Amino acid sequence: MGKEIVRYKSVHEPKVPDAMAIPEKLGEQKGLFMSTYGCQMNDNDSERMVSLLEFMNYTEVTSADQASLIIINSCSVREKPVHKVHSEVGRYRKLKEANPSLKIGVAGCVAQQEKAKLLKDLPLLDFVVGPDNIDSLPQVVSELTKNEDNRLNAVRFKHQDAYDVETLVRNPGVAAFVNITKGCDNFCTFCVVPYTRGRERSRPYKDLVNDVNKLISRGVKEVTLIGQNVNSYKCETGVNFAHLLKGLCENTKIERIRYISSHPKDFSEELIEFSRDFRGKICEYIHLPVQSGSSEVLVAMNRGYTREHFLNQISKIKKEIPGVSLSSDFIVGFPGETNEQFEETLSLVKEVEFENIYAFKYSPRPFTKAARFEDQVAEDVKSERLERLFQLQDEIGSRLCKKYENQVLQILVETLDEKTGAFRGRSLENKVTYFQPKKGAGDLIGKTIPIKIYKAFPSTLRGEMV
Repeated sequence: MGKEIVRYKSVHEPKVPDAMAIPEKLGEQKGLFMSTYGCQMNDNDSERMVSLLEFMNYTEVTSADQASLIIINSCSVREKPVHKVHSEVGRYRKLKEANPSLKIGVAGCVAQQEKAKLLKDLPLLDFVVGPDNIDSLPQVVSELTKNEDNRLNAVRFKHQDAYDVETLVRNPGVAAFVNITKGCDNFCTFCVVPYTRGRERSRPYKDLVNDVNKLISRGVKEVTLIGQNVNSYKCETGVNFAHLLKGLCENTKIERIRYISSHPKDFSEELIEFSRDFRGKICEYIHLPVQSGSSEVLVAMNRGYTREHFLNQISKIKKEIPGVSLSSDFIVGFPGETNEQFEETLSLVKEVEFENIYAFKYSPRPFTKAARFEDQVAEDVKSERLERLFQLQDEIGSRLCKKYENQVLQILVETLDEKTGAFRGRSLENKVTYFQPKKGAGDLIGKTIPIKIYKAFPSTLRGEMV
């Protein structure tokens, strides 16, 4: 299969632990097509699923027509996710007709949300696996392969109380995700995550330190700590997120640490101080989703902070970490949002000057309180507001990015584009940077190289080796 597979609770021995039995390998290698959409948690879950199934002699393929097994790893945070799953499964009808042994499954948040209803509504579908039950995937696939009648039992969606999960790493490369929390306790009125991924659970601190040290031994230079709300991390020994960052800086030789996503109500002064003290090891990039610039809308969203609190946090961050790169998330057209309240969002964007934002029109999610609010905003109003927000951010981003021109940035090189010969890396500020190597530079992947930026765009930079 050409890829090293390490399976671990805390990235340790390159073997399958006794705690989880993997069915015997299939007699012949088969193709696995993974379709993933959603957040970084979904990307991480897909990596785990591919790794698990490689134990059974599946190998990942690039198109569905090459596959014996298709998995749609779905997200239900944005609008019409169930329709998207139905549409994608429908596209595989001809493949299923041509190959009746083809297995099709749905994983992720839509699977957790719809459960067995998906099997009832989609006869082409063979199994449904929720986020907490990914480790049962080999057993599900094995049972289906042996007996078609097992389809009706091929539903796994029970939430796990503890967060002692098996984690899988195949080839981690230069940068790797490390999952530190799962689930969420915030119950924002617009968000379905607590219902699809369960209540918040944190991994043990010692396991995370061990994971990072093991990843370093396999060539990883940068880790991104991920979770629905990383800065509410707190393990059983009382270690909070700021302490976790400090511990990873002091007790590992990792070169860089990133994290996503944070919640403004949990972003502490201690975290700001440690980010300042370990600047250069903790990357100078903070993604802090504010969602709205109106305190009244934030109350309706159950966000737990005000506009003034958020702006005060940003002021402290900029003071302690000069030059920090900031990004955020926004929802426009939340139920009851007035024109004046939307204008407050625009004024906040102008005041903070984020280098990048992610913005979406509000869409009702099942189980959430906001879906039952009566004062829903018209679709055309939401579209107009979203366009105005993006226009404003385009102006700000296009201006801010120019500050990088003629600067020398430290770029951690991640990949090489063999067609163009350009290396691709990332700066401490989370700027994707492309540059051509000097003659005789050799293999630069995994190295941190000083690059002088000659052209800056809002999302990417172009530079040359110093």
